[in-house]
Amino acid sequence: MLAGIDYFIVIAYLIGILLLGYYFKRFNDSSEDYFLGGRSLPFWAIGMSIVVSDIGALDFVGISGQAYRYGISVGNFDWIGSVPAMLLAAFIFIPYFWKGGMYTIPEYLGRRYNNTVRTIASATWIIFFAVDLGVLFWASAVLLNVLMGWPIWISIMVTASVVGLYTYFGGITAVVMTDVVQMIIMFVGGFALVFLGLQAVGGWDVMAEKIVNLGPEYDRHFDLMQPSDAPTPYPWSGILFGLTFVMANAYMIGNQSIVQRCLTAKNEWHAKASMIFASSLKMLIPVLVLFPGLMAIILHPGLEDGDQALPMMIKNVLPPGLIGLMFSAFFAGLMSSVDSLLNSTATLFTKDIYQPYIKKDADDKHYLKVGKLTTLVLLLIGIATAPISSYYPGIYVAIQTFLSYFQGPIFAILLLGMFWKRTTQWGGLAGLSIGIVCSFILNTVEGIFTIEDPFLYVSWWSFVVGFVVTVTVSLMTSKHDDSRLKGLVYGA
Repeated sequence: MLAGIDYFIVIAYLIGILLLGYYFKRFNDSSEDYFLGGRSLPFWAIGMSIVVSDIGALDFVGISGQAYRYGISVGNFDWIGSVPAMLLAAFIFIPYFWKGGMYTIPEYLGRRYNNTVRTIASATWIIFFAVDLGVLFWASAVLLNVLMGWPIWISIMVTASVVGLYTYFGGITAVVMTDVVQMIIMFVGGFALVFLGLQAVGGWDVMAEKIVNLGPEYDRHFDLMQPSDAPTPYPWSGILFGLTFVMANAYMIGNQSIVQRCLTAKNEWHAKASMIFASSLKMLIPVLVLFPGLMAIILHPGLEDGDQALPMMIKNVLPPGLIGLMFSAFFAGLMSSVDSLLNSTATLFTKDIYQPYIKKDADDKHYLKVGKLTTLVLLLIGIATAPISSYYPGIYVAIQTFLSYFQGPIFAILLLGMFWKRTTQWGGLAGLSIGIVCSFILNTVEGIFTIEDPFLYVSWWSFVVGFVVTVTVSLMTSKHDDSRLKGLVYGA
């Protein structure tokens, strides 16, 4: 249970974030303000927002849990699985999206291919964000249940209420600026836990020796690259092909919640710099999220659920006061992830679904209201889908599996659309549709892969199928006129 000082810190933090988020309500006079912050935000704020949007409650709880089970190989998701892709996005893709005045990634796909491609891409991201939101709510419930003994559903409702309020009123500007505060809190709290945890286990060398001596199942806990036949979801072949070549690039280049922040930048330079700055901060993330899971192997052996590793470390390692700070850091990560999903999904639905198909010629205030209403509806959907992640071996595996259903094909048509002028609208439509069908088959038919959670392989092969189908159909159909491709293809 939390001490009095911890309750004070947590309550002060929550009230402060709510007030800060509500303050930015005054800057939302149009839908562009609500969805893109009036394109006026600086690179340093955007970069910090990108990091805490990507690294939130899911990573604090989920990656610590995976490190508890499998060791440091999961750290690849933040090193080779993020930084190279972020630099590629910064120098190639982000400038095109920003100069094109895009609101969403599917909007780019619609201009490059056709409206059907735009709608399919947008719908898949909306469904994913809704399910992802449920996973994040479940992560908050795990922590609150361990630390405070709150029932799961009460924890979910509290989280949804707090973050929903300031996102609803403040839009993307409130999201980004509260993320700046939340990243500082997250880093301070996270490094405090790592420092005190290392003291408790006797230092890194002592901890590593104790873990390796626990038995043969821990022999590879400190191998960054696992063998292909290792009983983990992170074999080297999957890390290389599925993560490095596909999932990382698809996430950093095609993920609405990430790219939308760059589109709020005041100019193209700030848009590029925001992603570069974020990539430098990402290098520190594995220290925050991996180490607590490794330390918990020594301090709390035999946990049935590895996702309890972080909550148990917070509860038993940190003194009063610091527990409240770490608790606030966890909520900072959680809320920054949730607020990004809420605002990005509202943007996708309003700009890619509602405006083109339901009400084309409404005034701007109407679309602003629709965006806010979508935020509230998504909160309810997230609450309803929260238990889904309990069916997977850890919430991190759950979210990566969901991404594998569509990231490969979307990245294939993004890559070809940006770099190959010969790609046609029918090639893009066929590659996206058949690639998604392929990923469903690979994820649901038993016996195709020998490992239990093959999301890395699914991402790779669905990307290959989407790529090959797009190229094949494009060569069989009429190419676009050069004038249509201006500003949409690299070099055009």
